[in-house]
Amino acid sequence: MAETAVSLAGKHALPKILEAIKMVRDLPKEVRDITDELESFQDFINDADKVAEAEQDDGRRHRIKERVVRLREAAFHMEDVIDEYNISCEDKQPGDPRCAALLCEAVDFIKTQILRLQSAYKIQDVKSLVRAERDGFQTHFPLEPRLTSSRGNQDVTWQKLRMDPLFIEENDVVGLDGPRDTLKNWLTKGREKRTVISVVGIPGVGKTTLAKQVYDQVRNNFDYYALITVSQSYSAEGLLRRLLDELCKVNKEKPPKGVSNMESLTEEVRNRLRNKRYVVLFDDVWNETFWDHIESAVIDNKNGSRILITTRDVKVAGYCKKSSFVEVLKLEEPLTEEESLKLFSKKAFQYSSDGDCPEELKDMSLEIVRKCKGLPLAIVVIGGLLSQKDESAPEWKQFSENLCLDQLERNSKLNSITKILGLSYEDLPINLRSCLLYFGMYPEDYEIKSDRLIRQWIAEGFVKHETGKILEEVGQQYLSGLVRRSLVQVSSFRIDGKVKRCRVHDLIHDMILRKVKDTGFSDESEVIDLYITSPMSTLRKLDLSGTLTRFPNWISQFPNLVHLRLWGSRLTNDALNSLKNMPRLMYLCFVLNAYEGETLHFQCGGFQKLKQLSLSSLDQLKCILIDRGALCSVEKIVLQDLSQLKTVPSGIQHLEKLKDIIIDDMPTEFEQRIAPDGGEDHWIIQDVPHVRIWSRGAEEPSHILGRSHH
Repeated sequence: MAETAVSLAGKHALPKILEAIKMVRDLPKEVRDITDELESFQDFINDADKVAEAEQDDGRRHRIKERVVRLREAAFHMEDVIDEYNISCEDKQPGDPRCAALLCEAVDFIKTQILRLQSAYKIQDVKSLVRAERDGFQTHFPLEPRLTSSRGNQDVTWQKLRMDPLFIEENDVVGLDGPRDTLKNWLTKGREKRTVISVVGIPGVGKTTLAKQVYDQVRNNFDYYALITVSQSYSAEGLLRRLLDELCKVNKEKPPKGVSNMESLTEEVRNRLRNKRYVVLFDDVWNETFWDHIESAVIDNKNGSRILITTRDVKVAGYCKKSSFVEVLKLEEPLTEEESLKLFSKKAFQYSSDGDCPEELKDMSLEIVRKCKGLPLAIVVIGGLLSQKDESAPEWKQFSENLCLDQLERNSKLNSITKILGLSYEDLPINLRSCLLYFGMYPEDYEIKSDRLIRQWIAEGFVKHETGKILEEVGQQYLSGLVRRSLVQVSSFRIDGKVKRCRVHDLIHDMILRKVKDTGFSDESEVIDLYITSPMSTLRKLDLSGTLTRFPNWISQFPNLVHLRLWGSRLTNDALNSLKNMPRLMYLCFVLNAYEGETLHFQCGGFQKLKQLSLSSLDQLKCILIDRGALCSVEKIVLQDLSQLKTVPSGIQHLEKLKDIIIDDMPTEFEQRIAPDGGEDHWIIQDVPHVRIWSRGAEEPSHILGRSHH
């Protein structure tokens, strides 16, 4: 009887055992597959996010965003299982000489197989979750049909806002006298050879308004003229077709029929422009390769013809230099307070008070105008909105008090501002998006040292390796990419022409904060009350900014927290005790006096999963102690601007997985102690593969040490 029971049990158990063995055997392939799937799933999420941004119905947009949040949570789960697998592969403990080798190996083997089987089941679960969330989104909000039309069928408000600068009256243009004279001079005087003139600036600064006004003033000096709005999504054939249509209008002729391919369209345009002096305004050019599509058509007659373009990206103008003379006009200066108030009054009081601000509303108008930071787009939109309200001081005061990020989101007209700004974000390559969003970690109007910013990007893992370049060079390219797209403003340059300090415009900063909130890049905007009563099991990334009287005890309620950053918290108690047992914490960052104690002590057994530790600008910190058995998974340590830390963290020599140490802006005594030629603490770091040191004030690393550089 007993033998029968055992036989039946074996018959039922054997298939499950074989299935488990197969799952463990196939696990590496499953991890590779899910890693590839994560990349495509993130593209799907980006497309879904665009659908949400394009939706005009507030209720529907909210529902789409809720679904997008669920998609992101599923992606986070994918990242978790991948990270867990990678860590489990690395967590092979050294053999214990006190026990029999075979027994220890057998126990370790069983433990490893159990962990891998658990990972295999988690991968199956997360694949089912991702499939369900993707299908659920497609069921409720079919993606493909909406994406194909979203760019072409924006709402009336957005389209009106985008086109308004093309129809603005000359008397309504404010603060552009200097640039207008320069542009007019370039268009009508100077060299005979064809010249491309590019007006570059951040969204909303007045590029289109300026270009259209000057174009209208000078176009009758040319034989042919045309105005073409290019935008992000265009076809080369469509662009040439519209140019041909506009040229035909000048001669009051019907456009030729049966002309549709690039070759015939190019020839038709060339035939009309040959031996003629012409000016063409291409408004809102995004892609530098646009010049490849039109260059052959806009023939150089050497008679003073001009191509005028407006763009957010200075690289567009640079691309034209390969076959044409180029002039670049950068609109960088915001309107003065006086100019801002004048423009605001023209809009807010356009149907009353003869365009002048009533005395009783002057102070309130100034308060509103100052919040626009001299950006014409914001002034025009907000002024137009207030023109529809009663000229009542209490009502305007309430409007001014509510004029913030939340107001931008709630009001469809104000929302159009962030939509236009958001297009620049959507146009960014994926690797630049995180770099731009990082500016949201800084306060408004904050000027950032570019070298420190780039090293922070590197520490965050945003900067990817490129063959033949060090990470700092790649980071410089990233920053230049944001600057030339007019998303980041340069405050000062270094002697070698590289960016020294930079910042973002306040409205760009508002757009970034909105994207930070929507994408889950940082949860700082969600931290409202430090007394959290319910667990937040899905929270993976948390930024705490501002003074804390004590470290919050609810941190233990975040079992899935992976990334924690503290800014300016001024903690005096050792926060490490509350964090050391966080099961998934992989990135820990203390910045700007987040901790004001003199000693940080990483105790044995703590921070088992931590991969990166970053300590920056902790003015009171004098000593870092790392016990053997602490930080056993850490791969990178960043020590930056720790003015009181004179000695190398004790215990670094025990960190077997440590690959990279970044030492930046540290005291001279610290650097001397780790110097390879006689530094008394050099032995502590000599086995670390990469050690990069920036001395105070240095723009490049002054030393590159470590085992790999011996």
